[in-house]
Amino acid sequence: MKINTTKEGILVVNQSMSETPPKPKIDIHQHVLPPFWVDHLREHPSPHRLPEWSPEAAIASMDRQGISKAYLSLSVPGVLPWPEDERASAARRANEYTAHLIERWPDRFGNLATLPLPDVEAALTELNHAYDHLDVDGVILFTNYGDMFLGDPTFEPLWEELDRRSAVVLIHPDSTTLPGLEGIPASLVDFPFATTRAAVDLVFHGVIAQYPNVRWVLSHAGGFLPYAADRFATGGSMLPGAPDKETLMRQFRCFYLDTALSTSSLVLPSLTAFADPERILFGSDYPYAAGKSEEFTAALDNSALLSEEQHCAITWRNADNMLSSSSINQ
Repeated sequence: MKINTTKEGILVVNQSMSETPPKPKIDIHQHVLPPFWVDHLREHPSPHRLPEWSPEAAIASMDRQGISKAYLSLSVPGVLPWPEDERASAARRANEYTAHLIERWPDRFGNLATLPLPDVEAALTELNHAYDHLDVDGVILFTNYGDMFLGDPTFEPLWEELDRRSAVVLIHPDSTTLPGLEGIPASLVDFPFATTRAAVDLVFHGVIAQYPNVRWVLSHAGGFLPYAADRFATGGSMLPGAPDKETLMRQFRCFYLDTALSTSSLVLPSLTAFADPERILFGSDYPYAAGKSEEFTAALDNSALLSEEQHCAITWRNADNMLSSSSINQ
């Protein structure tokens, strides 16, 4: 497969001597890098890299990939590098920065708000401000906050409010407190592990069943979930007081899963065999996967494993339906 750019700046993919133009897409997994946030992280070094980013560069990449609209979120480490008493104001600043981008480019960007977790009270305050004053489209949460994964009962007041609002919640992986593998970035293997662990935690602690109105979106095709869900459900059903296997599988299939970095011929069969076909969403992970994200998008556009109907559902229709229904009860 060969990627070229026409003189008009449109991405085309040459495969078996044929050229395929990009198709319309809604991107649920794209990141924003506010300048104040970048400056702070450069002053307080973390293991998370900071790619080059600007809204204009993001739109140019979207045009090359046929992305009509992208829902922006603040990636890890979020506002965790700030002192505890400053995280709420940093989250507010990030959310308002993104809201200003939407004022300028309302047809190109949406906003998944940052919440200053693990402070649940501050997160609720920011959640209500984000929905009621910034008209956000959902929120981004991390798989874990230190040792606390999302199934922890500490978060229950937040789930109640998100459920009341039928919110879209993008769950983004973060490093766990387990020691990393020497010389291997956490994003390679620890992130998919954290995503899988968060999904299992939410199901087995009853969060998915108790808060059915939340639209939970797992990044990167759900980590290892599609491949291992049957094992989790089979073994989990034997735990004392656990639901049966069929119930657990239904709950695992309640998750939406995005395709960020997950469109190869090795991934798509497991993803489409496991997931509810109406709950697979397109994601680019721009700009953290800049360069590679366009290769993954081209692989999706040219996959022989997907019908035209499946491609349309994944790239825009499922997201359009999810986002439309999530706004009903705001």
